[in-house]
Amino acid sequence: MAFDFYMPDIGEGVVEGEIVAWKVKEGDVVKLDQPLVEVMTDKATVELPSPRAGTIKKLHFKDGDIAPVGKILVTIEEEAGAKSVPAAPPPSHGHGNGNGGSKKPAPAPQMHAQVAHNVPSGSASGGIEVVDATTSRERVLATPATRRLARQLGVEIGRVPATGKHGRVTTDDVKRFQNAPQAATVAAKPAYAPMAIAKGGDEERIPLRGMRKRIAESMARSKATAAHFTYVEEIDMTELVAVRDRAKSRASERGVKLNYLPFIVKAVVSGLKKWPMLNASLDEATQEIVRKKYYHIGIAAQGPQGLVVTVVRDADKRSIFDLSKEIDRLAEAVRNNTATREELTGSTFTISSLGKLGGVLATPIINFPEVAIIGVHKIEEKPAVRNGQIVIRHLMNLSISVDHRLADGWDGAMFLQDVKSLLEDPTTMFMEMV
Repeated sequence: MAFDFYMPDIGEGVVEGEIVAWKVKEGDVVKLDQPLVEVMTDKATVELPSPRAGTIKKLHFKDGDIAPVGKILVTIEEEAGAKSVPAAPPPSHGHGNGNGGSKKPAPAPQMHAQVAHNVPSGSASGGIEVVDATTSRERVLATPATRRLARQLGVEIGRVPATGKHGRVTTDDVKRFQNAPQAATVAAKPAYAPMAIAKGGDEERIPLRGMRKRIAESMARSKATAAHFTYVEEIDMTELVAVRDRAKSRASERGVKLNYLPFIVKAVVSGLKKWPMLNASLDEATQEIVRKKYYHIGIAAQGPQGLVVTVVRDADKRSIFDLSKEIDRLAEAVRNNTATREELTGSTFTISSLGKLGGVLATPIINFPEVAIIGVHKIEEKPAVRNGQIVIRHLMNLSISVDHRLADGWDGAMFLQDVKSLLEDPTTMFMEMV
């Protein structure tokens, strides 16, 4: 008996997903719950398991295709003698669960680590000075054609007022919003036509899709929206190197592999408390500055599918050892592709570090919609002048990119000076901890 498996409604207002990679091909024999396909949504990558044992009869979408919720993904010829269960009808965004009330909806598939961009967390502790109105627009009902039009016009569909039935965003809504004067700060028309690259010799063509495509879209949006400027400062890490060396044995006793990142996180949080405009976002829909009074620090990390930002929540309330454990735990989750959406969204400020490969200088791109990001570079022994004498010190550069719409050069420079003073004199850092 042939069984049609529909693209499921995985919640969060998602109405379509991009087929990242099929795990099977037509003719393959599959077991119950065997991974079938990876689907990229606006929120995360979802791995869909097989709801039946049998033989893959037909794949209805190819890698890179956009699959709307409710469309048939794959047809499976069930094994002979297997218990026959009628195929559930496609999910519905209207009233009811789409199953006629006779069956429970299938459980949501497991979400993995490849989250493409930051989404405000609804469970953030602490407070903010202005309510972030964007969170109320996360659940968006729209057809795939409407979403595609919004992407083509550079319109963030979550900002578009809906006039359709049951709160659905229509194509007219998107066009009206794109043409409205107030949309200028939210949406930007493409400045140029897509460029075709002519064949020039021995080449390999790799489709831009999945996580790499989401990263490209996120970075392009940040550069097109935030008015970036970068400020750089040299940090003398000599005293902190000594402190870390002394603390390594005690950290090891507690199962902690201590590096410099937890100290940098602590110094950053202290600086953010003095310069709150750097721990903020701009609500473009309401034209309000959202200054956040909680400190969820993003740590940019390289995962199997590309760059992701793990989130250390309430970093201001954690000890150095606790920070180190949490950073390592999140990094391991990214490597194993098991990080949850909660662990990858909701950061208020981001630190980008390549450790020993940190280089001399970089101008990191802001993790939109945050206001700033710090780039951490490698520590090297170099000659420095101290008290008129040339001595060898452990020196490191920190660079900060800031959104000039919300913060001025003075804010970025003074913030980095505060971070510098704490890193150069760890004694004062520990005095600042609360």
